[in-house]
Amino acid sequence: MKQTVHFGAGNIGRGFIGALFSESHYHVTFVDVATQVIDKLNEQQSYQVKLAQSKDETITIQNVSGINNMTHEKDVIQAIQQATYLTTAIGPNILPRIAPLIAQGLTERMLATDEKLYIIACENQIAATDILKQHIFEHLDDTTKTALEGKVYFFNSAVDRIVPIQNQNSLDVLVEPYFEWVVETTENIPPVTGMKMVADLAPFIERKLFTVNTGHAVIAYLGYLAGKKTIDETLADEHIVAEVRETLKETGAYLVKEYGLDEKEHLAYIDKNIERFKNAYLDDGVTRVGRAPIRKLGPEDRLIRPATQAQKAGLSYKHLANAVAATLLFDYPEDEEAMEMQAMIREKGLAATLNALSGLDEKSEFTKEVVLRYKALQNKRK
Repeated sequence: MKQTVHFGAGNIGRGFIGALFSESHYHVTFVDVATQVIDKLNEQQSYQVKLAQSKDETITIQNVSGINNMTHEKDVIQAIQQATYLTTAIGPNILPRIAPLIAQGLTERMLATDEKLYIIACENQIAATDILKQHIFEHLDDTTKTALEGKVYFFNSAVDRIVPIQNQNSLDVLVEPYFEWVVETTENIPPVTGMKMVADLAPFIERKLFTVNTGHAVIAYLGYLAGKKTIDETLADEHIVAEVRETLKETGAYLVKEYGLDEKEHLAYIDKNIERFKNAYLDDGVTRVGRAPIRKLGPEDRLIRPATQAQKAGLSYKHLANAVAATLLFDYPEDEEAMEMQAMIREKGLAATLNALSGLDEKSEFTKEVVLRYKALQNKRK
């Protein structure tokens, strides 16, 4: 049986990427530091993926196992030697941490086999696989780097599937029925169920990040300020729906101009995704979706990049400024990044915090607009 190694045994790993490989008749070796999850994978060797919909539909995922990379590095290295694919779904910030171990695995692999290996980072990050490759190469000598040519391939990808917080005592995962996995390659690679291959990923990943991820975040932060608990509850408020739609029209205007997308088709894509978010069966909490606001305010992430690109193109960014302001007001006590961000605001002020987190000029028009919107939202919140 073909083998794949997947870093990240969390909900996305089990409910999305790992599940697709299993359905494609691969044995999936999950690599993670979560001892309880890894132990259960090895004990049960299967789990259920349930679709969040009115019709009861469950898929059994088999041919799975797990390795704890903190305690069994040699086993991970051996698994990498035998794999056809190596994928990740661990969060962009964790990629540097797994790079040394992958580098060891690749070094041993070059001595053991000439079989091709395909590496894909399935993260909500532009060029995530390129980033992972860069970190891996920092731990390889020139001889090994040369040996990788024609044997190990790195492909960027865009992934899209909503997976809410789960029962942590079970391997079973609840997921939305819709998913999209787009991989950038012109190579003839082994087929995987649900994988779509394209020559140019940029339009797909930016369309996804600046519609799905931007929209999801805006709903969460506006919902949090309005005292809502879940995403679907938030979208029962038509005023919030209207604000979300206007925000996505701004990101859409940039996408249409940058990539020549059909405007009517993209507006339909926006509406389609707002309807996805209304799925009450997901019962997705606003604090889950809004978590890690510092990462979401990164210069290349879902809120700041479309705003700065819109500004450069002479397009509207007023609603995106409102979204950034709402993000800065996210003060959920159980979120470490939210607390860190609030401390920065108290110490440095809004403009300096935006500069530190997003690289925005403190005197830019966009920063000024964010400050105005922040004050308005803050007064409304009181």
